Amino acid sequence: MSAYILSQCLIAIAIVSDIISFQFKHKQKIVLCLCISGLLITCHFALLQQWTATALMSLATVRYFVSLFTHSKRVMALFLCLNTLVLFVTFSGLLSVLSFAGSSLQTIAAFCQNDLRLRQLMLVGTSIWLINNLVLGSPAAVLMEILFISSNLIAYYRYYGASRHTTQVN
Repeated sequence: MSAYILSQCLIAIAIVSDIISFQFKHKQKIVLCLCISGLLITCHFALLQQWTATALMSLATVRYFVSLFTHSKRVMALFLCLNTLVLFVTFSGLLSVLSFAGSSLQTIAAFCQNDLRLRQLMLVGTSIWLINNLVLGSPAAVLMEILFISSNLIAYYRYYGASRHTTQVN
């Protein structure tokens, strides 16, 4: 099996974890699923020799785990600095910038105290990763990001859109 095919298989497994993640209401369960998918996505990027994305996803997996225990802005700032260091050390062009931007937005999201703001920032960060994966030419990763965004939007509506609509009607 080629590295490319294996990378696409890993993304297929990560898709399941990603879709499940935003169907939870509690941030801890969302983030735990993101840790699992982060490990798989890290391996995906390594197989495709995308070193900035590999390093940033490795860092993201650690970041998600740490954010289960703290919302400290100092810890968030540390991860943002580490993202910047990774960008400078592994810089290879547009894909490096895109993965840095997506990862940085998701870093801020991970340290939000509530799931509403986390969902909003993840939508923007995931959209940037979607562009990254389109440019990279990884169809399974593109599908994963589209499904991740869809799952997030469905859950967002379930938890926030439907209740606002009901309140306005009454």
